[in-house]
Amino acid sequence: MTGWAEFAVALLLFLAAHVLPARPRIKALVVARIGAAGFGVVYSLLSLGLLAWLIVAAGRAPYVLLWSYAPWQAWVPVLAMGPACLLLAFGIGTPNPFSFGGRADGFDPARPGIAGVTRHPVLLALALWAGAHMLPNGNLAHVILFGLFAGFALFGMVMIDRRKQREWGQARWHELARATSLWPGAALFTGRWRPSGLHLLAVRLVTALVLYLALFHLHRPVIGVAPHPPGF
Repeated sequence: MTGWAEFAVALLLFLAAHVLPARPRIKALVVARIGAAGFGVVYSLLSLGLLAWLIVAAGRAPYVLLWSYAPWQAWVPVLAMGPACLLLAFGIGTPNPFSFGGRADGFDPARPGIAGVTRHPVLLALALWAGAHMLPNGNLAHVILFGLFAGFALFGMVMIDRRKQREWGQARWHELARATSLWPGAALFTGRWRPSGLHLLAVRLVTALVLYLALFHLHRPVIGVAPHPPGF
């Protein structure tokens, strides 16, 4: 199976693997059998495996040019991945009951941490990664790939908020979300949130820097394409 067929199957399986486990009943059944930790491990490994296959399948699909490459386009992901890594470094492992897979224990509505910037840091990082990588990859398969990732992430942010509101009720939602933002910086600009816990800032910043450098230097050996413009 090659060409568009492989790409379509890989894409459908990847989307199904991320949509179906999000359903409360399905997730509850799986967690009951293998535990929450087992679910996290299996889900992560499955996601990474399907993502790797999907990227390879996009490269094997027939090349249909939509717009020509220009060297300046490569700077867009180089710059956008900085904020994306910051969102990941501050979002993963932080108490955040709004985020997909986030934990509620330890969350303080008055000091929401990264949720004050955005309730969905990981999804926003995914949207930045996908949108930035679409520009220098102007062929049909990669535009479909990155466009769907970006749309999936942005749509998921809205849909998770709606589901949480239904599950918690409006009173509980407003109590927990009063100092948080859906879109980056909204709570900060309106005065509903002010940063706190700055003693952890250095650790998260170093984590983001290490992640960024790792992605930058591993891009060529893993993906096969340099992450910077030719001649840089």
